[in-house]
Amino acid sequence: REEVRSKYREVAVNPHGDFHFHTGRPLAKRLGYDDALVANLPDIAVESFAGVANPFSLRPLTAGEHVVDVGSGAGFDSFVAAQHVASTGRVVGVDMTEEMLSKARSTAVTKGFDHGEFRQGLDEELPVENGAAAMVISNWEINRVSDIERVRMQVHTMLRPDRQI
Repeated sequence: REEVRSKYREVAVNPHGDFHFHTGRPLAKRLGYDDALVANLPDIAVESFAGVANPFSLRPLTAGEHVVDVGSGAGFDSFVAAQHVASTGRVVGVDMTEEMLSKARSTAVTKGFDHGEFRQGLDEELPVENGAAAMVISNWEINRVSDIERVRMQVHTMLRPDRQI
């Protein structure tokens, strides 16, 4: 866990560094994110993005939905989700890295993101109310956890009863 935290601390502080993975706007383009949604975000919200997929390609979000972003980092996927769910929805990003959370919170203030928040927490102990989410996204973060079953149960309890499978 400390190695992961250290690496993502580095991505937050030096997003244009030399990493063994892609980052930023070129990565978002490569993964098929909507160009208009990404263009609407400031560099600080995009530069530390280091995901492996586009969770929004699986199912579109609609206005009013509540979304939890596990491993939200600097907030890229949270801000994309916020544009989909609009001001009637809600987005909660959860990350363990203070430097990433600091970037996300700063962007939230700059963008007037008032229909969500960023919370510090671990995947195995998510600080989100039971039954609060219509959708839970995670851009590979959950795959790094040693107790995946515990995380799966956390996600299951966060989902609204009509969204549980």
